[in-house]
Amino acid sequence: MENPAYSFQDNRATSAREIPHKSHLILIGGGSCSGKTTIALAIGRRLTGLKTVIIAQDSYYKDLSYLPWQERTKVNFDHPDAIDIDFLLSDLKKMMAGEPVNVPAYDFVTHTRKEGNLCVANAEVIILEGIFALYYPKLLQMSDLKIYLDSDADIRLARRLQRDILERGRSVESVLNQYLETVKPSHQAFIEPTKKNADIIIPGEKEFDKVLIMLNGYLQHELLSN
Repeated sequence: MENPAYSFQDNRATSAREIPHKSHLILIGGGSCSGKTTIALAIGRRLTGLKTVIIAQDSYYKDLSYLPWQERTKVNFDHPDAIDIDFLLSDLKKMMAGEPVNVPAYDFVTHTRKEGNLCVANAEVIILEGIFALYYPKLLQMSDLKIYLDSDADIRLARRLQRDILERGRSVESVLNQYLETVKPSHQAFIEPTKKNADIIIPGEKEFDKVLIMLNGYLQHELLSN
């Protein structure tokens, strides 16, 4: 199963742009299945005055096609080293400069990366969501706004079970084993501490409506006025 990417087109009347291209980067971090994609999509839909694209950090997991199948299954995908951070930073710099970029797609069944079907060009707002979105210092330096989704561990586990069984063909036993062996320890070691890097912390198990209204007002003022 490949990780999707999303693009929201600018709804303003098309006209020649005379101002230099300027992109804004919003980072959304938090634990596995904390609601990052949900709030990223909600923010993207509300920023109707700007061309917005949502990028999943999952698309930039390292390609393991060079490894035998059994070795691929042993890789800890909940460790920061699993992300091809140099590739991600390179693509983000191009996107923020207005250059066209083909976002890769990652297949979690085969643990391989391939060419995706989303081409990003002249995006005004780039939303990057992922468990390590607030982890890498160079990524933090590039960002305009940093959001952390703080969800209860039991809720995240229930969501992960549903996702991995239905979307990735995993068994209940394999999902639970992975959670206890790598997901939970990595969350405590690498993801939970990134909360301190956030500008905004949102409780992931609650409704986002009120937060989105306030966040939308802030974003419209900060991004559209610049």
